[in-house]
Amino acid sequence: MYSKTAFMSAWPVLGATVIAWTLFAGSVAAKDQELTVAYRVTTQGLDVHQPAGARAMYLRLQHAAEVVCTHGMRVDLKPVADKGACYEKALAESIGSANLPLVTQVYLQSHTLRDAAALGIELPVQMAAK
Repeated sequence: MYSKTAFMSAWPVLGATVIAWTLFAGSVAAKDQELTVAYRVTTQGLDVHQPAGARAMYLRLQHAAEVVCTHGMRVDLKPVADKGACYEKALAESIGSANLPLVTQVYLQSHTLRDAAALGIELPVQMAAK
């Protein structure tokens, strides 16, 4: 009878150990997952249909790309392997999603049409024809 009780009491301990290792393994796996860092940029206070406003918006988008590819406003993020590639991708994605022709023109002052197309920026027909 005594040995039977000892054997039965071992199962809850073994079960707790398995649960603890499962939780630990889950937290380790979560650290290796990729995260998407977003940085909200607004046009507030800018007239993006004017060249000065478009340049100011472009500077905001550059700053946002720099933030998300470096510290991401959080201290617990793992640094990206290639900050330059991350920056160019983040900037191009923000230019593309903004879909503002004058902001795209500002981008094209420092990038080629091929760069823009390769990074998925849709160009208005008049820009693509140049």
